[in-house]
Amino acid sequence: MIPISSSLENREEAFVNLYRSLQEIDFTLGGNWEYGQGSFDRALDEKQQMWLRIPFQVTHGTFDGDHDSSDAIIQLGQPFALRHLYRESSDPQADMQIMGGLINQFQTPVDKDAEIGQEWADKAREIVQEVEQHLS
Repeated sequence: MIPISSSLENREEAFVNLYRSLQEIDFTLGGNWEYGQGSFDRALDEKQQMWLRIPFQVTHGTFDGDHDSSDAIIQLGQPFALRHLYRESSDPQADMQIMGGLINQFQTPVDKDAEIGQEWADKAREIVQEVEQHLS
């Protein structure tokens, strides 16, 4: 993980406004959101192993995912680049589960915080600058 200094940090705004604006530049709501926190994520590569993440905390209101009716006010945290390495072959620990396929469809990363090359760190910094300009 590589933290990225940004003027976005501590920015407070309505979730729906930030969500709509960030969708315009290819960000999605991270799948690991909770009622009090979450993140906006953007893949940096086609394999979706390199990511730029902008975390947020809910400061006011109710947050229940990407609904236009959310009244949540959020505060952005420090953006960071991260790399998730996934197994490209079959999982040797996998076994057949009838109900498991309905619940657990995605494999756990082999390494959730793998090393990031300088080119990806630079690309993440460029996108953070793009976000800063887009939201100004």
